Amino acid sequence: MSIPEQESFISSIHPFESLTINQLELFVENIDIAYFKENEVIQKQNCEPTHLYFILKGLIQEKQEDEVLSLYSKNEIFDSISLIENYSKNVFITVEETICYILPRDIFIKTLHENSTLKNYFFQSISEKISNNINNENNKEMANIMVAKIKDAKIHKAVIIDTEKTIFEAASIIKKEKVPTVLLKDEKGEMYIVTDSDFRQKVILNRMDFDDKVIKIASKGLIYVNEDDFLFNAQLTMAKHGLKRVVVQNDKKEIVGILDQISLSSFFATNTFSVSNQIVKAETLEELKEASLSFIKIIRSLNAKGVKIEFIAKLINQLNKKLLDKLYVMLAPEELLGKSSLVVMGSEGRGEQILKTDQDNALILENDCTISDEKLQEFTTRFTETLVDFGFPRCEGNIMVSNPYWCRRESDFKDLIFEWVTQPSPDNFMNIAIFYDAVSVSGDRALILRLKEYLFKIIDNSQQFNSHFAKIISSFDVPLGFFDGFVFNSKDNKHKNELNIKKGGIFIIVQGMRSLSLEHKLYNTSTAKRIKRLNELGVIETELANEITMAFNFLTNINLKSNLEKLDKQEEVDNYINPNTLNTMEKDLLKESFKIVNKLKKKLEFHFKLNYV
Repeated sequence: MSIPEQESFISSIHPFESLTINQLELFVENIDIAYFKENEVIQKQNCEPTHLYFILKGLIQEKQEDEVLSLYSKNEIFDSISLIENYSKNVFITVEETICYILPRDIFIKTLHENSTLKNYFFQSISEKISNNINNENNKEMANIMVAKIKDAKIHKAVIIDTEKTIFEAASIIKKEKVPTVLLKDEKGEMYIVTDSDFRQKVILNRMDFDDKVIKIASKGLIYVNEDDFLFNAQLTMAKHGLKRVVVQNDKKEIVGILDQISLSSFFATNTFSVSNQIVKAETLEELKEASLSFIKIIRSLNAKGVKIEFIAKLINQLNKKLLDKLYVMLAPEELLGKSSLVVMGSEGRGEQILKTDQDNALILENDCTISDEKLQEFTTRFTETLVDFGFPRCEGNIMVSNPYWCRRESDFKDLIFEWVTQPSPDNFMNIAIFYDAVSVSGDRALILRLKEYLFKIIDNSQQFNSHFAKIISSFDVPLGFFDGFVFNSKDNKHKNELNIKKGGIFIIVQGMRSLSLEHKLYNTSTAKRIKRLNELGVIETELANEITMAFNFLTNINLKSNLEKLDKQEEVDNYINPNTLNTMEKDLLKESFKIVNKLKKKLEFHFKLNYV
């Protein structure tokens, strides 16, 4: 390679893009190229390392005795940790012929102390490392929309007129001011909005008199956002309320303009709003199904653009809720409307199901609901089958409205909850866990809140119950060995050399936060909100709360990335990943995330006294 090619190669490997020109030149001046045969030991165990290796070609194994801890391939480095500690606790051996650039340790250490970005990366805390990695990944595809403020987008001028203006006068003002909307303000200060489409759809189609007052075609109930809020939050607000525009205010509550969907599209090139609008306007099941099938496209687009996993989950959760609400209203018999509540549970209830993995739903009926059992079963069966047709797989545990066990009147659900709590068993604890995550997506939300209140009352601060509820955490092992190597299930031939991200990490975090939240009678359902609330209550210290949040987001994100790749290959979506397909940084952060999970697990075991249960 020429010197420019060497510089380009080194700076392409994170975090060495932060090297100054002089530091990069120093690297190039001091690197040598080294060739290694297959099965050649590059760095011995229990030695003082001499070089940092940049792999140009080949494959390297990091081993602890006979256990393979990591694999390193082209465009990766090893082993910075050994250089910093001046001790190599593992052996590094080639799997095939390998060519590396080698940089002397003293040059690496000298540069490390001179470059604050480099130093911070290699010495930062676990949560900072995970967070910075996520931010680095997000910035690869585009300037992360999460840092774009509403005021950075094109905001239309706010033109405010009084309610005495005629339709003709208002239309003339819109043309003169070259704006798509005008705001109206009455004597009491109530605000209204009239858009250019109102003139077309309400005035022309209804042949209204142009001398009629414009207030007749105005809409109220405006939604406001702050100009310093994130642009993505405006997107969420529009999707939630099915709006094409929101009113922008400053900190003084003064109106500064109108933000519309067209302005958003220049920052956020997905069809999220159109799909949300498609759901609202759907009049047939086919139209609703078409909207549902667009979700995966949105997920791919958001993920490719670097949008954070928690915001993808929020947006998809909003769309799912809107879809289920619309489907319920379209299919439900008249006897159910206003007398029931459709709830989603499990990961969907927590707002953490991004891809359509399964159905977890239930139906709560008011005690005086008059629908017959036959008619109810006919509806619930059709509802479940329609969701299957929409791409929502059946729940393997049959936790669906079509199962009469999960379709009851409020009083019957109370009896069921009483049984779950007073007759402890693995199935009953699982049912409590699923039900505790429930949120209403259609109908009377008060029904689920009353049942959760009843659940809290029955548990009644029972330490024995809380310990048994949390006990399942002890059944799940974090797949990380004593020497920080990944531990694989040797008995599972189907998933050889793969890790179950959900069982080994995500579930322990979810169940841990769920157990602590249930103990403190919290109504929050999402894991992120539970962590935040538990931190506010002093149950979890701030540093650990930040670490848990970062680990949870990283594990969820890497699981989503793996499953999107499986969908591309038309493979079955699951929770398994092969760590050897990850780059060095991802493997390191996966290990760090598992360390956080282990730390949390030990805290939970102590808190709930799980060793004595």
